[in-house]
Amino acid sequence: MAEYRLYCFGESGHAYKAALMLQLCKLDWEPVFVDFFNGETRSPEYRANVNEMGEAPVLVHHGKFYTQSGVILDYLAEAARKFGPKSDGERREILRWTLFDNHKLTASLASLRYLLQFAKTGETPVTEFLRGRAMNALKITEGHLAKQDFVAGKRATIADLSMCGYLYYGDELGVALEGFPNLHNWLDRIRAMPGWKHPYDLMPRAYRG
Repeated sequence: MAEYRLYCFGESGHAYKAALMLQLCKLDWEPVFVDFFNGETRSPEYRANVNEMGEAPVLVHHGKFYTQSGVILDYLAEAARKFGPKSDGERREILRWTLFDNHKLTASLASLRYLLQFAKTGETPVTEFLRGRAMNALKITEGHLAKQDFVAGKRATIADLSMCGYLYYGDELGVALEGFPNLHNWLDRIRAMPGWKHPYDLMPRAYRG
C-alpha cells in the first residue's frame, strides 16, 4: 500500500488539486476511486468511515484522514517541504488567493460545470449567474498574473495548484478562456513542471453518462 492514499475521481477539480500536488512532489501515493455519480459520498458508510461532510477528496496518511482541498494542500506542503510559504507574508498571500479560489473562482466554475456537463440542466438563470461570477474571477486572476509569473510571486505555490484545479478541463467548463493570455501562459508554466499530468490521467473517471 502506498504511503498516501487519496479518495478521488477524475472529474473532481478539487481532487485534482491534491493529486497534482502529490504528483509534483513525487510522493508515494495511490488513488482510491470514489463512485461519486452513483452516490457513494452520500452513503452512510462513506460519511461514517471516510468523511462526515460527504465530499471528496480525502487524503489518508499515517492513518489520519484529511479533508478539504486547501487543508490537504497545506498539509502536503509541510510534509513534502515544497510549494509552501517561506515567510509569514507569503503564507498570508497564499491563504488570500486560496480563499479567493474557494469562494469565487473554483466555487463558480465547479458549480457551472456540474450543472451543464453532468446534471444537463442546459442554460438557466442559475448558470448565467455562475458564469458571470466565474468570468469576473477569471478577469481578476488575469490582471493579477499580468504582474507576476505565479499567483503568490515568482515561484509556484499551493495557491497556484488550488487555482488551476478546474482550468485544465477545457470545453467542459462552460466558459470560454480565450482572451486571457496571462492565464494561459500561467497554465503553461504549471503544465511544464516535471511530473504534471491531466486530471484524467491521474485519477479514475466516474461519470458514465
